[in-house]
Amino acid sequence: MSMDLSRRTLVQAATAALASAALPSLAQSAWPSKPIKIIVGYPAGGASDVAARIVGQKLSERLGQPVVIENRPGSAGNLGADAVAKAAPDGYTLLLGTISLSVNPSLYPKMSYDPVKDLRAIGMISSTPFLLVVNPKSPYMTVKDLLDAARATAGARSGEINYATAGNGSGSHLFTELLASTAGITLTHIPYKGAAPAMNDVLGNQVSLTFDNIITTLPLVKAGKLRALAVSTRKRSLVAPEIPTLNESGVTGFDATAWFGLFAPQGVPRDIISRLNVEMSEAVKDAHVSEKLLQLGAEPVQTTPDEFDAFFKGEVAKWRKVVQSSKIRVD
Repeated sequence: MSMDLSRRTLVQAATAALASAALPSLAQSAWPSKPIKIIVGYPAGGASDVAARIVGQKLSERLGQPVVIENRPGSAGNLGADAVAKAAPDGYTLLLGTISLSVNPSLYPKMSYDPVKDLRAIGMISSTPFLLVVNPKSPYMTVKDLLDAARATAGARSGEINYATAGNGSGSHLFTELLASTAGITLTHIPYKGAAPAMNDVLGNQVSLTFDNIITTLPLVKAGKLRALAVSTRKRSLVAPEIPTLNESGVTGFDATAWFGLFAPQGVPRDIISRLNVEMSEAVKDAHVSEKLLQLGAEPVQTTPDEFDAFFKGEVAKWRKVVQSSKIRVD
């Protein structure tokens, strides 16, 4: 009798343990059961905001729950990223991350969060090349012309080659410093308070060159107001395949892109991350979504969470080197 009772007790205990172990999985299978929020660390109307809304709408259709876009601009995206890093790890608060997320740890020594430790990569949405552009009156017809001129004038102040940027630590600054270090040349930085005044002085032929997002530069190139020397990505752009890459123009190994990707707080269960990745990838592959992203100059990309995580960590390391070697300081 006591033997039967003992066996029954063991069976009941084992059954309870199995049921307890299964509870998280059962709870996660009910996800999502309420609206999902995607935080964008930039103002409404910008490229990152528009991309989030394009993908968010399709994601909402696929998940059967509203996807709300919330703008929290400030500190080069840090305010929004900090909010997500400290949010509950339940899969209901996400971040639309940009290249700034990988650069900021090197630019801001006292950040309130660590993007590598506190955020979990879900997947990349798109990649957007920058264009290296000069004024049409410039003597630089190719990247080789620019490199030859920079090497010929090395050490001569009178022949220095200036480049315009949207300010210290901006994408245009980082991309050009990466170009200079990769090619082994010296270029002189002229920082402006924003991309518009920087571009105006290149358009006016007062500064030699600039790097800027293909979204804003390609229309000016097509209008004959700028000359494009190269794209920043290793592969040619889908929206401007006629423009060579820096890598094939003599700057071997150069590969830099502005990108959009989705992140969650660290600690979100892996099955939710996997579900988000699958649904987001399908959303990005949708013809309507892809077309809208391409209209922004953003080329749709699909990755696994692990692939995006490896890419992101590589970006953090790459831009840390550029910031440290160039001694870049934010304004």
